[in-house]
Amino acid sequence: MFTDRVHAGEVLGRAMVGRGYGDAVVLGLPRGGVIVAAGVARALQAPLDVVVVRKLGAPGNPELGIGAVAESGVTVLNEDLIRRLGVSRRHLDEVIRREHAELDRRRTAYRGDAPPVPLEGRDAVVVDDGLATGYTARAAVDSARRRGAGRVILAVPVGAADTAAEMRGLVDDLVCVEAPTMLLGVGASYRDFRQTTDDEVLAALAAALPAPEEVEIPAGGVVLPGTLAVPAGAKGVVLFAHGSGSSRLSPRNRAVAASLQRAGLGTLLFDLLTPAEAGDRARVFDIPLLGARLGAAHDHLPPRAARLPACYFGSSTGAAAALTAAAGRDDVAAIVSRGGRPDLAEPSFDAVAAPVLLIVGGEDGAVVGLNEDARRGLGERAELAVVPGAGHLFEEPGALARVCELAAAWFLRWLG
Repeated sequence: MFTDRVHAGEVLGRAMVGRGYGDAVVLGLPRGGVIVAAGVARALQAPLDVVVVRKLGAPGNPELGIGAVAESGVTVLNEDLIRRLGVSRRHLDEVIRREHAELDRRRTAYRGDAPPVPLEGRDAVVVDDGLATGYTARAAVDSARRRGAGRVILAVPVGAADTAAEMRGLVDDLVCVEAPTMLLGVGASYRDFRQTTDDEVLAALAAALPAPEEVEIPAGGVVLPGTLAVPAGAKGVVLFAHGSGSSRLSPRNRAVAASLQRAGLGTLLFDLLTPAEAGDRARVFDIPLLGARLGAAHDHLPPRAARLPACYFGSSTGAAAALTAAAGRDDVAAIVSRGGRPDLAEPSFDAVAAPVLLIVGGEDGAVVGLNEDARRGLGERAELAVVPGAGHLFEEPGALARVCELAAAWFLRWLG
């Protein structure tokens, strides 16, 4: 018997420690499963995300599941039950349409414009507050596999023994703390099983993000202000180099940083110039100076970030600074440029060993061509990703989310 979902998450998390999950992402099924998943994510020191799933209810009895739908276009149907109940195709299509609409609403409510945490090659730990018929869990597992998870683990505090046995053959590992032969209902295993709200889900997701810390970075004879955030179990830290006319408070870079934190990466947003220097155009375009300061910041990271592999994220002229800073170093794991001017760092191309991803908007005019030339100049270690319909600032709907998705996947690929 569990006190509530928080207690269940603590018990389940302890049961999962030491089972060999490496680069894991914990996926909670909203709503109640997210509260349990938060405890599992803390125990595993892993990123927490949602996998949005909706049950398909039977005619006249919506609590009786005849299947489920999930993100990534997954639909799982209990064909035997549908046949026995005589469910019409018309009813099935209507309930699927209705639940897809609710699925989209919840996905927007929980993530906003942010992309899901990348799963490619990682251990996806799917968590719910209980396992009854198992159809929502099946849909969530299928969704994780479609998103490229290396292994899929299903974890629940309680589950019907026969359903758990069936699910064991569909996942790479199953963790079920209690598996009674006669499960009268998932709620019977909890003293407090009240309905979870959207606000509670959002609070659990927010609590999983690291608290930002204001720091001072010594770099090239000056001290630069920065904001450091390092999640528990972070795989690396990403140093941001902003472009001309921007700062560490740039909403776009802050959005990218938050997305990388959700994926389990630390971030350091800091200013490459002092306030007095920021108004000097010669300084703003002094790529060797900006690169030297980024390199100095790398060398003087705060202790809890210094132990992690480092990556660079540059935008506009900051992309050239990132390439310049990386030249001749073998301790830069990967570089991403967003709407950057890598051409300004062309003299450094041959000395850059780190893999480079150049992200540009398809409508960014001459910058697309400059990045194409830079990709050729950087050789096999560079790739170009064009976001269709996006301009230089990636302000179009979904454009910045695509940048976040590409950047996180690139960093995790080379940190993996």
